Amino acid sequence: MTSYTPKNILITGAAGFIACHVANRLTRNFKEYNIVVLDKLDYCSNLKNLLPSKSAPNFKFVKGDIASADLVNHLLITESIDTIMHFAAQTHVDNSFGNSFEFTKNNIYGTHVLLEACKVTGQIRRFIHVSTDEVYGETDEDAVVGNHEASQLLPTNPYSATKAGAEMLVMAYGRSYGLPVITTRGNNVYGPNQFPEKLIPKFILLAMAGKPLPIHGDGCNVRSYLYCEDVAEAFEVILHKGEVGHVYNIGTKKERRVIDVAKDICNLFSMDPETSIQFVENRPFNDQRYFLDDQKLKNLGWSERTSWEEGLKRTMEWYVNNPDWWGDVSGALLPHPRMLMMAGGVERHYDGLEEGGTSPLPSDSGQTNMAVPGEKPPFKFLIYGKTGWIGGLLGNLCKMQGIPFEYGRGRLEDRSQLLADIASVKPTHVFNSAGVTGRPNVDWCESHKTETIRTNVAGTLTLADVCREHGLLMMNFATGCIFEYDASHPEGSGFKEEDKPNFTGSFYSKTKAMVEELLKEYDNVCTLRVRMPISSDLNNPRNFITKISRYSKVVNIPNSMTVLDELLPISIEMAKRNLRGIWNFTNPGVVSHNEILEMYKSYIDPDFQWVNFTLEEQAQVIVAPRSNNEMDATKLKNEFPDLLSIKDSLVKYVFEPNKKDITK
Repeated sequence: MTSYTPKNILITGAAGFIACHVANRLTRNFKEYNIVVLDKLDYCSNLKNLLPSKSAPNFKFVKGDIASADLVNHLLITESIDTIMHFAAQTHVDNSFGNSFEFTKNNIYGTHVLLEACKVTGQIRRFIHVSTDEVYGETDEDAVVGNHEASQLLPTNPYSATKAGAEMLVMAYGRSYGLPVITTRGNNVYGPNQFPEKLIPKFILLAMAGKPLPIHGDGCNVRSYLYCEDVAEAFEVILHKGEVGHVYNIGTKKERRVIDVAKDICNLFSMDPETSIQFVENRPFNDQRYFLDDQKLKNLGWSERTSWEEGLKRTMEWYVNNPDWWGDVSGALLPHPRMLMMAGGVERHYDGLEEGGTSPLPSDSGQTNMAVPGEKPPFKFLIYGKTGWIGGLLGNLCKMQGIPFEYGRGRLEDRSQLLADIASVKPTHVFNSAGVTGRPNVDWCESHKTETIRTNVAGTLTLADVCREHGLLMMNFATGCIFEYDASHPEGSGFKEEDKPNFTGSFYSKTKAMVEELLKEYDNVCTLRVRMPISSDLNNPRNFITKISRYSKVVNIPNSMTVLDELLPISIEMAKRNLRGIWNFTNPGVVSHNEILEMYKSYIDPDFQWVNFTLEEQAQVIVAPRSNNEMDATKLKNEFPDLLSIKDSLVKYVFEPNKKDITK
């Protein structure tokens, strides 16, 4: 019998359900192994699932996507990975009927990226690919022998088809390049930490709330269920004893109809099944039965340990004791859920896991955006601020990336109009770039305070509240003009996201600081602090470069700034990753007025001249003081390692393109 001892293991999708139990088990039982876990934190992942391993010296968490070739190659090399256990995948069949292209992207393309990285680095001694029993297709109702590892693959839904496709790639890399691959195909798994789109946790949470349990069709579909810790042990056995080039079924011969599962859960909660079970429309295709022959794995020494009754009781107790583990999951508890598959999705932080556990890593900046005829797109944006500069640019970016979007028609302060917009558009995300900045500048706000409050404070809060009611993430374009250099933050010292605003020189800044503080109470908001925005369009009067190039005199103070050509696409990616909280949305570093105008002279107009004046002199010609500060962009840079410094970004996105135009 084979005996294999790994050293450095990469586990993909480890913040998800099955993989978290495997990662925690290996971290706990094999302290001589280094466990590196990679997860993009999709909607069904949760960092808290890895709490048992949080403080272990042999454990490291990295946030990232398996579809990023640069990231995967970097990890394999820098962590000296010799073993991969590949769990990361989109797995919910209901979702695959509505968002099938995402399953192809994640399950097939993501697997291909991993395999290619293994081929290129040439250091992998085991590649364990985690597949599913659903690749076999439907088992005959009267079959007494289950599908064995050599049975034909006949997938019947988009999910299982992508898993079968991934298996073919794994097999091909094993045969063509000698990659030491092992494939597993497992029955349904249940237990603590599972996202409640799946049958058992969904029924438990609904029963806890006293709601009916929805059953697709007549409930006579048969499934086999394994408890999560038994499955984790199976992977431990396969890791150490599995034969390269082989497939292993992880299964049980103890089968249950879906309606019997519902009845068992009703009994646990002392509910009457007759009144608590609700029959709903069936899936487009719902396999009647999956049945596996698991003898091959048993020959390695594994066996199921946990009875159905004991496993279900443990699972019920865990959900009763952890009702808020997943936050708001109302969308998952619907009879036919369609959860958004975000690139990096809902990130549920807990203190300390990511500290020291991640480092800036290469990222795949290229984003594939394909429209599939007849298929509902995974994203649709509702954008407020159509007539504004940023709102207009966002719309153009959506067109370029093939993302469906509509502009909001309602006024922010009118709740009924916002509700009508959401009902009409049915967005997946809302972008708010609407707001009062003043005409022609913030001095206008000093004499129009109620209008400024109405939009910047009341309107923004109303939109955030409406979005929260509908479970929508709001990307809110805010400002960094709420800070000012002071004794604690002199030039050369940046303000962080958690710092309290200290600039009250203008009424505009007061309203923006006020609403930002209030928005902290909304967990569905991503606040992006923009500063002195710049774009490649030097004819736009709102462009900071255009403004100062037309002034007769300018101050000369280093400031953080936002190059929209680089950062607005990042805001869209942040929405896809479902990021939230406050972000300093500027390029790293600072640049002064004079430095920008020197670039302008060098690239655009060799004859350009300007004159400086002091802040005191500036105060004589403006109504409200202006903010000057440096924003610490470390958080954004860590999330997007390829983000350029402000000076490099100005050259690449603004001055170089315009230089070509000028010299024609």
